[in-house]
Amino acid sequence: MEWVEAIPEGELPEDSRQVVQLGEHSILLIHTGGRIYATASTCPHMGAPLEKGTVTSDGAIVCFRHHSAFDLATGDVKEWSPWPPGVGVVLGQISRKKALAVFPTKVEDGRIWVGLHDGEE
Repeated sequence: MEWVEAIPEGELPEDSRQVVQLGEHSILLIHTGGRIYATASTCPHMGAPLEKGTVTSDGAIVCFRHHSAFDLATGDVKEWSPWPPGVGVVLGQISRKKALAVFPTKVEDGRIWVGLHDGEE
């Protein structure tokens, strides 16, 4: 894994989020609950921008468009496309559940770093 500098820590206060470009990757940084998370910036279901999503008190991000929910720490699907009512459930059943890409983070020397696996930068 290669650690890539994302932004100064002060640019991401508690309860904020910011999209950064690291190489070819668009990464969403989220500072919530005293932790900093890094995920792909778009929903793996329909490609909606996750920066518009809702962060829940139980550590998930919910896509604003189809309401798919993903665990911020693991990327696991917590709920898959329940919206719009009726149609969302059907579309969710016929589309393959796909986890959200997540990346490790660390704060060092006043900067936020994101860990990218070989070949991801």
